[in-house]
Amino acid sequence: MTPAALLLTGTVGSGKTTTANALGVVLRAAGVPHAVVDLDALRDAWPSPPDDPFHERLELANLRDVARNHRAAGAVRLVLAGVLEDPAHRGLYEDAVGVPLTVCRLRPDLTVVADRLQVRHAGDGTALDWHLHRSSELDAILHSAGIGDVVVDVRAHDEPAAVAAAVARAVGWS
Repeated sequence: MTPAALLLTGTVGSGKTTTANALGVVLRAAGVPHAVVDLDALRDAWPSPPDDPFHERLELANLRDVARNHRAAGAVRLVLAGVLEDPAHRGLYEDAVGVPLTVCRLRPDLTVVADRLQVRHAGDGTALDWHLHRSSELDAILHSAGIGDVVVDVRAHDEPAAVAAAVARAVGWS
C-alpha cells in the first residue's frame, strides 16, 4: 500500500475531528496502519504572533515531526483534521507530512454548524458569537478558494461513520 495522507478541512463545526476519528475506526477495521492527527492540538499555544494569528507555522513544524514519527512507527495512512484556508499553503502541508496529500472539504449545512456550535460553546457567549461569525466567513473563503480535491456534503442527521465511509469512497480509501 502506497503511503498517503488525507487532510479533512472545512469550516469550524463541520465535523473534521469527528470524521477523522471515525475514519480511523474504518482504517483499523480494514487492518490499515494509520494515525489520526488533530491539527488544532498541534497549534494550540498562546499568544500567537501578530503575523500568524492561527499559529500555522507552529502547526506545520509540529506536523512535520509528528508525521515523521507516525510514519517511522509504521503508519501508512495519515488522517489530518484541520483548516486549509489558503490553497497556496497546500504544498506546505504535503511537505510536512512527507507523502502525497489529498484534501477533502467537508461541506455541512451552516444551520447544522450553528446547532453544533450552540452546544459546543453553551455558556460562553463571546466564543459562540466569534465561532458563529467565523463559520460563515470561513465557509465562504473555502468555497471561493475552491479548497478540496474532493468535497463531501454533510447532512444534519449523518452519523460520523457514514460521513467517514463517504470520505473513504471519495478519496479511494475504501
